[in-house]
Amino acid sequence: MGMDTRRTTRALATEAVHAGRDDLAGLGLHAPPIDLSTTYPSYDSRAEAARIDAFATTGAEPDGPPVYGRLGNPTVARFETALARLEGTESAVAFASGMAALSAALLVRGSMGLRHVVAVRPLYGCSDHLLTAGLLGSEVTWTDPAGVADALRPDTGLVLVESPANPTLAEIDLRAVAHACGSVPLLVDNTFATPVLQRPAEHGARLVLHSATKYLGGHGDVLAGVVACDEEFAGRLRQVRFATGGVLHPLAGYLLLRGLSTLPVRVRAASANAAELAARLAADPRVDRVHYPRIGGAMVSFEVNGDPHEVIAGVRLITPAVSLGSVDSLIQHPASISHRIVDADDRRGAGVSDRLLRLSVGLEDVEDLWADLDAALGERKAAPARPEALAQG
Repeated sequence: MGMDTRRTTRALATEAVHAGRDDLAGLGLHAPPIDLSTTYPSYDSRAEAARIDAFATTGAEPDGPPVYGRLGNPTVARFETALARLEGTESAVAFASGMAALSAALLVRGSMGLRHVVAVRPLYGCSDHLLTAGLLGSEVTWTDPAGVADALRPDTGLVLVESPANPTLAEIDLRAVAHACGSVPLLVDNTFATPVLQRPAEHGARLVLHSATKYLGGHGDVLAGVVACDEEFAGRLRQVRFATGGVLHPLAGYLLLRGLSTLPVRVRAASANAAELAARLAADPRVDRVHYPRIGGAMVSFEVNGDPHEVIAGVRLITPAVSLGSVDSLIQHPASISHRIVDADDRRGAGVSDRLLRLSVGLEDVEDLWADLDAALGERKAAPARPEALAQG
């Protein structure tokens, strides 16, 4: 045989299709199996004791057959392997929701006496609330990206940012923030960008958080969260997951693995739609301001010069609903729903105005989407178009 000329590294689109499935052909399978077992037989209790002791020490996944569903599941592990490959990290740990994943990261650091968090607004409303309310015993200092270094304390456990941010789509220089963090782990919520557009670990983030409910699943039928990180931190996250029980169901793990296979195609197609809609909205006199990130993506936020609730009530093709990242388009009013839980002054201070609408653009034909938005925005005003209304970042 001649020399093997296949590449040693694989492109993102290839990894999306094959990561987590590399062993299937050797097993005589094509589609990943779904393991629904909650428990597994073991006739060697001494060996089980040793494996459980090892898990208690490092949180490493036990060697050999599974033990119990709360320690880990083979189907979920396939998704974790694949997501880590896409984000360029050693490991990933999946949870029952994005908030369970964030809670686990906070609990890991809090268990070490590092309960202080430095965070940049805006964040997803429930993330903001979790920190502000101190529900896990954490204390938060809110700052802008330039103030991160000065906000650090000896008991700071995490620096938390979201870029592009929910819902204003503000972007942060992740490399600069990571440098300012010093030895404190930077956690980046990468839900909006996905690894297709941005891999925060390459810019110095130690932890990359996803609400996997959104683009990773991509079809509005699975609730999940995941943290991509180094293996040392992953071990601690697994220990918290085992102790608190925020585990991901195997069927959800299967759906997420399937979702990853089309992630690059979905994100790029939806992003093309979003960029076109952002340009049209920015030139429309019924819209005061449009937010669309430089990095691109499928999220658009815009501030109407009329009543935003009338737009919500007026759409027919686009679904007025919370969440995002599905194959179909969704629109919601953050001040009423996703960020309602945030104090009104803090909400407005972070740029979340009462007239802001957040649009998650799907895979429909862009002309159909525009026709729906155009009708929902109502009668046109006489004012001239303002192309400068498109705000990047």
